[in-house]
Amino acid sequence: MERQYVAIDLHAKRSLIVRENQAGEELGVTRIDNDPMALAAVLAEAGPEPEVAIEATYGWYWAVDVLQAEGANVHLVHPFGLNWEDRRVKNDYKDCKDLLQRMRLDKLPEAWIAPVELRELREMIRYRAKLVALRTGLKAQTKALLAKLGLHSPTSDIWCIAGKAWLDSLVLPKAYATRLDSLRDLVGAYDREIGIMERLIHQELRDHPGYQAIQAIDGVGPTLGAIFVAEIGDISRFPGPTQLCSWAGLTPRHRESDTKVRRGRVTKQGSKLVRWAAIEGVAHMHGGPKIKADYVRIAKARGRNVARVAAARKLLTLVFYGLRDGEIRCLAPAGATG
Repeated sequence: MERQYVAIDLHAKRSLIVRENQAGEELGVTRIDNDPMALAAVLAEAGPEPEVAIEATYGWYWAVDVLQAEGANVHLVHPFGLNWEDRRVKNDYKDCKDLLQRMRLDKLPEAWIAPVELRELREMIRYRAKLVALRTGLKAQTKALLAKLGLHSPTSDIWCIAGKAWLDSLVLPKAYATRLDSLRDLVGAYDREIGIMERLIHQELRDHPGYQAIQAIDGVGPTLGAIFVAEIGDISRFPGPTQLCSWAGLTPRHRESDTKVRRGRVTKQGSKLVRWAAIEGVAHMHGGPKIKADYVRIAKARGRNVARVAAARKLLTLVFYGLRDGEIRCLAPAGATG
């Protein structure tokens, strides 16, 4: 039986599935309600080991797991590489036909399919990041509330012991006092949830050699280290640190025509968390003595923003070698052997 090609346009509740043979002849068009059994039943009609293209869109985990369990060779398609919005007519059927054509030509912009265990770790990492963002919003509301009354904390951090004691001493009008108590309770609840997530993440990664290695980099602690491990995943999928930096969106746009070459701002494509972690890692200590010296030199010539991004690329380069080798040899003391 000849191999079939399958394209799936996945939506939140329903999906369209189009099948073709190797010659590009259409064999079937099916719309299903999203259900593992329904998807497996349609895939069974495609025969053994079909080539399946599915977009990395909302809720793709379950569908890819079902397809792989049924023996399909799954191609997870990155939406940013399709440019479908430029088409005059766009619908589910045309999307599937385009995926099928690209798949036969080996022109699919494919994304990496992370294993199930790594996806679970990413869920914890990303959920912690969401909790921190929500807590930051609550803390900002607290400062804004106090500012309405002309009150300013005597400490730079109102959530430290001295700051909390100052909050306890305040006598506010009823509406403001009620809101302040509510905000403090909510911040406390988020603190507890964030602490739980951090303990779970550390337990998952405590025996990971790369996780331990990259924490030797100045500015990279358990939180940033966990983000790098979870979001980057299998480091061997990157030939070198340059490709990792490009994937993280920390390299400039490149436009070249004949003898003209233009470089613009960084692409900001890829994992936002990795990009944030790399910038955060150099925000205070600038990644250690060597990277800091480069930061200072570039900042004088190009400005602090350019220097910060350059330093982040250098830090991510160290992360690459730490995850690949389980150690970062350039951080060893001079004259060390072994």
